[in-house]
Amino acid sequence: MDRPLQPPHEPDETPGTSPKGWLEILRPGSIDYQAGLALQRERHAQVLEARAAGRRRGFVLLLEHDPPVVTVSRRPGAAENVLASAEMLAACGVERHETDRGGDVTYHGPGQLVAYPMVDLNDLGLRIHGWIRLLEQVLIDSLGTFGLSAGRDAGATGVWVGRTPEDPDGRGGRKIAAIGVRVSRWATMHGLALNVDPDLSHFDLIVPCGLTGRPVTSVARECRASGLEPPTFEAVREEVARQLVNRLEDPRDFRDRSSSRTSD
Repeated sequence: MDRPLQPPHEPDETPGTSPKGWLEILRPGSIDYQAGLALQRERHAQVLEARAAGRRRGFVLLLEHDPPVVTVSRRPGAAENVLASAEMLAACGVERHETDRGGDVTYHGPGQLVAYPMVDLNDLGLRIHGWIRLLEQVLIDSLGTFGLSAGRDAGATGVWVGRTPEDPDGRGGRKIAAIGVRVSRWATMHGLALNVDPDLSHFDLIVPCGLTGRPVTSVARECRASGLEPPTFEAVREEVARQLVNRLEDPRDFRDRSSSRTSD
């Protein structure tokens, strides 16, 4: 970790709304993984209820997970990318949970911003590929606000820094954010995880996202390496919230031009 461990971030009890009023931004603070999953499922059900009633509704949860946790997707072989034994995880104070999102293995913990949007892709006119690209762009634009140049990797989902002109596909970069989503009845769950200033040593417990030999970094580490003052967790959270609202209010850049619908 690049700074002393800070107290858990407290919830902001006042939900925000998007300019058009259909999207609620919720900041529950530091919560455990199962509590976060329960919140997602509640809000996902509300999105579907609104659809059935002919209304539009969406939610974004902005939080961090504490205690830290390794999550394993249902992808065949994903569990093999957990390098630590159950005893080692326990000694580090890290939980392990299976999850229903896409992707592979990832880590969540204090100092990492997690954003879980629950929105109706049909309302947005998006397919799953476009949804993932939208989330990546939110992260790229947010990091740019703090002076960090970030981009995509041509062969892996997520956002990376440290790319060079000789590496246009981004495959030599450092991973700063992960994305793993679930889409059920064309309403989304799970989302993105941005390393603001977590304990990066915890990533040594796994092969992050199943990508062997790819280093993981954080906003704090990259800012300090560039001579920049690292932003606070709250500043990053609010910038990601702003970028998410902007993109969700106008997702046209990420639509599949061949079709305006995302389900049958």
